[in-house]
Amino acid sequence: MPSLIFTAKALKDLVCPAGTAKIDFHDKGCKGLMLEARISGKRTWYLRYRDARGTQRQFRLADAQDLPLEQARKRADELRGQIALGHDPAAQKAVLRCVPTFQEFATRYLDYVRHSKRSWQTDESLLRNHLLPRFGTRHLDEIRKDDIIALHHGRRAEGAAPGSANRLLILLRYMFNLALRWEVPGLTKNPTASVPLFEENNKRERYLTQDEARRLYEAVSKSENTMLAFIVPALIMTGARKRELLDAQWSHLDLTQRLWRIPISKSGKARHVPLSDGLIQLLAQIKDLQAGWPAPLNACPWVFANPATGKPYVSIFQAWNTARKRAGLPEVRIHDLRHSFASFLINNGRSLYEVQKILGHTQVRTTQRYAHLAQETLLEAANTAVNALGDAFAPPTVARKTSDPCPLLEHA
Repeated sequence: MPSLIFTAKALKDLVCPAGTAKIDFHDKGCKGLMLEARISGKRTWYLRYRDARGTQRQFRLADAQDLPLEQARKRADELRGQIALGHDPAAQKAVLRCVPTFQEFATRYLDYVRHSKRSWQTDESLLRNHLLPRFGTRHLDEIRKDDIIALHHGRRAEGAAPGSANRLLILLRYMFNLALRWEVPGLTKNPTASVPLFEENNKRERYLTQDEARRLYEAVSKSENTMLAFIVPALIMTGARKRELLDAQWSHLDLTQRLWRIPISKSGKARHVPLSDGLIQLLAQIKDLQAGWPAPLNACPWVFANPATGKPYVSIFQAWNTARKRAGLPEVRIHDLRHSFASFLINNGRSLYEVQKILGHTQVRTTQRYAHLAQETLLEAANTAVNALGDAFAPPTVARKTSDPCPLLEHA
């Protein structure tokens, strides 16, 4: 390994001798700077140094054709200063080589959530249709906050609802948080941090009246989907979520204790729903109906099974959509049946605590959306008491112009 003081003139004569694949020349004028000359004629600048463990390393600076001698020396000096401070350029370069692309990490992510997240298929769809086409070939550490904002706002500009655009941001935030937790190389922060979600104005609650519930029942009773006449009433009578009901099995029902155990609810935990008299009668009708199905469908384990397959419905939207339009209720969603169940409970004097337990809300603030119904019920009860008194405690009549406002309401 020849050593000499490099000069522009001397560099012209530094070539690889015949019969040798390569040769290293060391610069006496700059500690660690080395020129590698190959038999092919290619020449490359390297910095040779020892890391914190004393291991000799060699870090590539640049092709000699791209970096003149003085710049090579300057770069070598800069890197030696970083090494003295504990920053190993070779180690940093090795880390960069290990940073996965978004496509590679998405594959690892899906392998993980298939066994830990019930809605993983939704994630797979969002990745395939929106995120991978945008970020698939980029490394995780190359995705910046402005890229996230551009995606989020771009999706909204395309006409997507605020909630749909937010789903992309929420998924990205969760993925990058997992990457940080798993200590994926090269990632030091979450680029989605502090990127705000769009405000979603979808907190409306639609409650069925008794007349609307009757019209809806008549419509589902005429549906070509014969099980819809059982599914919709069961949703109204239990307040269960659609997927909870469609996946219900006979083994989950304790008819003696009159309890339905939902093994995995939205919270990820089991919950119990009381079985009312009306639901017990409905379940008996379903049992009789399934008994008349041909074998082996008549022994299927699912309560609300598809008669054609003996398995849970993947979707009932088309049948439901036809029925709600027939009932004159095109705006009513299936989830509104759950809201209606809560309103029926509260309007008949049940407490918010009871509603919370039956609906399986883990946080009381979720149930608080029905608080105004409780107030209306209490007000009606108070008026009932006053009306029962008749004129016994009627206030004295005070002469007042009919155009004068009521002083209590005026100052309310």
